[in-house]
Amino acid sequence: MIDLTVAQIAAIVGGELADISAADAAKLHVTGTVEFDSRKVTSGGLFLALPGARVDGHDHAASAVAAGAVAVLAARPVGVPAIVVAPAEHVDTAAGVLEHDSDGSGAAVLAALAKLAAAVAAELVAGGLTIVGITGSSGKTSTKDLLAAVLSPLGEVIAPPGSFNNELGHPWTVLRATPSTDYLVLELSARHPGNIAALAAIAPPAIGVVLNVGTAHLGEFGSREAIAQTKSELPQAVPRSGVVVLNADDPAVAAMAEVTAARVVRISRNRETDVWAGPVTLDELARPQFTLHAGDVAIDVNLAVHGDHQVSNALCAAAVALECGATAAQVAQALADAGPVSGHRMRVSTRTDGVTVIDDAYNANPDSMRAGLQALAWISASGDAGPGGRRRRSWAVLGEMAELGDDAISEHDRVGRLAVRLDVSRLIVVGTGRSMSAMHQGAVMEGSWGDEVVIVADADAALAVLRAELQPGDVVLVKASNAAGLGALADSLVAESQGDTR
Repeated sequence: MIDLTVAQIAAIVGGELADISAADAAKLHVTGTVEFDSRKVTSGGLFLALPGARVDGHDHAASAVAAGAVAVLAARPVGVPAIVVAPAEHVDTAAGVLEHDSDGSGAAVLAALAKLAAAVAAELVAGGLTIVGITGSSGKTSTKDLLAAVLSPLGEVIAPPGSFNNELGHPWTVLRATPSTDYLVLELSARHPGNIAALAAIAPPAIGVVLNVGTAHLGEFGSREAIAQTKSELPQAVPRSGVVVLNADDPAVAAMAEVTAARVVRISRNRETDVWAGPVTLDELARPQFTLHAGDVAIDVNLAVHGDHQVSNALCAAAVALECGATAAQVAQALADAGPVSGHRMRVSTRTDGVTVIDDAYNANPDSMRAGLQALAWISASGDAGPGGRRRRSWAVLGEMAELGDDAISEHDRVGRLAVRLDVSRLIVVGTGRSMSAMHQGAVMEGSWGDEVVIVADADAALAVLRAELQPGDVVLVKASNAAGLGALADSLVAESQGDTR
C-alpha cells in the first residue's frame, strides 16, 4: 500500500480515532500490508476487524497490534489504536463475506475498506498504474494467473492469490499495490446484479476482459441472460480511452461490444479475429499447442497449463499483454513458462506409482465440469498405456456444483450422463443430497452398471475406495465446488504412492 498516516486513513474512510490522539495519528504511518487475519499481520500494517464464522476480528485487535499493526480498522473501540467506523445496515455481498454480520460491524469495515482502496487506486493510476479487470462465469483465476505471467516481462505485477474476487478480496488486492507496481490484475465476481459495477468503481479498469457467460450462480441470477447483463457491467465500466477484450466465441460476450465505449479487441479459437488461435492440439497431459495470430504476426505457443478450455484463457491474456506493449515472442515464452499457480485448479501431477491426479477441486459449474471430464478422457486415452499394455483407467471423483438453484438436479444429472458418454471407467459421486443422487442416477440411466458408478457419503469414504482400488497408471479427476471439501482428498492422493496411506 502507499504510505499513509493513521489520520489520513481516518479522513479517507470517515472514521473516528479511538485509543490514539490526533497528534499521534498524524505521525504514525501505515507502511505495511492490510490484513484481516491477525496471524498474517506484519510490522507497519493495518488490521481489519471483521466478524467470522467462529471468531470476531475485534477480539484479536490487541494481538494484531502486538504483532506489528500500526492501527485497527474497526466498528467499535478495541482498546488499541483504532479507526472506528459506524456500524452499517447489512449489505449485499458476494461469497457470503458478511454472513455472520448480525450487528452491521462487518458491513461498516468493508465499506471503509472499499473507500480506502478506491483512494489508493486513484493515486496509483495517476502515477501510471494500469488496472486490468477480468470477469466470466469460469476461468477467471486461471486467466488471472496467465495474465500475471505475460505481463511480468513488462514490469511489476500485483495479482490476487487464489480467487480473491469479492467485496473483501478485491479491495484487499488493490491495497497490495505500491508506487512501484506497473500492472494490477483483478478478478471481479458477482452473485447479484450490480456487484461487478461496485467492484469496478473501487478500481476502475483501463482494460477489461470478459471470458464467457455460463451457468455458475444460476440459482442467484435466475437466468443466463441476467448473468450476461451482470458480466457486461465490466465492459461498461471501462472508459472510452480503454480496451475491452471479448471472447468472440461466446455470443453473449461478443454482444457486449455494443455496451462499451472502449475500443474492443476480439479473441477466438475458431476464426480469424484480432487475436486468434490456429488449429489446437493437445499433448498426452492435455496441454494445448497452437499458433497464436495477432495482425500479421504468427507464433507457435505451447501452454504449460492443462485442458482445451485454457486456449481461450490464454488468448485473452495474450491480447492484454500485446495491448500493453509485449511482443508476440515475449507472450509465447511467458505462456510456455506459466504452469498452474493457484491451488486446486487443473493441477496435474503423476505419482511414483504412475497414477495421474487432476486436482480441480476448488470450483465447479456445469461448464468447468465438462472441461474437466474432457481433460480426464483425453489424458487417460493418450500417452503410454498402463501395465500390460492396458488402457489407462479413468476415475472421476465428483462433488456438488453449488448455487445452481432450480437447475441443480438437471445439471447434476447431465454431468453423470456425460461421464458415461466419455467412457469414464469409474465415477465416484461424493455426497448424499438430491443433486448428487441425480448425478448418480444420471450415470446409471445412461448405461453405467455394476460398480462403475458408486455414491459415497463424504470425501473420506471416496478416498477409502480409491486407496483400495487404484492401480498403477490410473488417471483420477477430483472436482467439485470448494464447499464440498474435496481439496484435502486431492492433496492426499497426490501425496500418496500406491499402498502408502500416510
